Amino acid sequence: MTALEQPAILTPSQAREVFRPAELVGTAVEVTASHPVAHGAPVHAGDPAELGIASLDAPDFGDAVELAPGDVPVFWACGVTPQAVVMASAAPYVITHSPGRMLITDRTDESLAQ
Repeated sequence: MTALEQPAILTPSQAREVFRPAELVGTAVEVTASHPVAHGAPVHAGDPAELGIASLDAPDFGDAVELAPGDVPVFWACGVTPQAVVMASAAPYVITHSPGRMLITDRTDESLAQ
């Protein structure tokens, strides 16, 4: 059985030994593009500065990301962005989510695919 056939949870450093991250960007785009109502395809892959992100070491939301040589940062649209707009607008009442605590429904992945 090869490393790809074995069901396992890999640490990031173990995954880098099995996969070449830059080569998987196209696969990530292809897989996620088929689910446009669940974030969909990435909005950007590559240099974070092109999105106005100065550093991945100190994100506005979530945990910092440590990149290894050969890693390619990939960015998806997310509910945190409009959440930041809502917070800045001081709306009197809003229902939303928080990072890592997303909406759960009875819809299957297959029903979201297009």
